[in-house]
Amino acid sequence: MKTVRELVKAKGQEVWTVRPDQTVYAALELMAEKEIGALVVVEREQVIGILSERDYARKVVLRGVTSRETKVAEIMSKRVVFVRPEQTVEECLGLMTQKRCRHLPVMKDKKLVGLISIGDAVKEIIAAKEHLISQLENYILSG
Repeated sequence: MKTVRELVKAKGQEVWTVRPDQTVYAALELMAEKEIGALVVVEREQVIGILSERDYARKVVLRGVTSRETKVAEIMSKRVVFVRPEQTVEECLGLMTQKRCRHLPVMKDKKLVGLISIGDAVKEIIAAKEHLISQLENYILSG
């Protein structure tokens, strides 16, 4: 099974961030531009939260407030679960399930080095299982 380090390297190590004092509207513009579903919220080089499309839907749209006046700090998810580059993708999926989160910042030596989503993890696990099935089929057919 791949490690988080391998997954981040394969998908690209660019992590998009936002400050807590920025408006939700500015954050949504960045998400739309980069075609991503979440941003890491950083203040003084410290990860303090995650802002996702789900946060926007639940805490802005459903409450009837405006994204142009709401600050990221008001709606971001503050309980952040981190992973390390040496952890496996399967461990990450287990953490996401246990902690009920969809994005995991990857930290190395207190530095943000990546972000993986539940979609990234599921895709990788499916690819690994498909590869295993292919190997088993080849083994059976060659026997």
